[in-house]
Amino acid sequence: MEDNKEKETHRAVNPGDVISEEPETVEEKTQQLAVDSPDITGEQIQVPAFFGVKEPDGEEKALHHVRDAEEISDVIRQARVDEEGNRIW
Repeated sequence: MEDNKEKETHRAVNPGDVISEEPETVEEKTQQLAVDSPDITGEQIQVPAFFGVKEPDGEEKALHHVRDAEEISDVIRQARVDEEGNRIW
């Protein structure tokens, strides 16, 4: 029996769906990928595990693509585009 045995998760879980229990910075979280593989056409698809958002008070936080999906949707609904096509949050 190994002493450094990793936590076992269900085999159907994508590695990017597992939320680390170790503290990480917002920047470290937003660099993680949930999916990094080719699709049926062979095009490489990358899906971030966390989405970085800035709160109205200026605080930055990372929202997990599964756990925080509803909050991510709320943030996207709040986005606006100006006359030049620039996104305003």
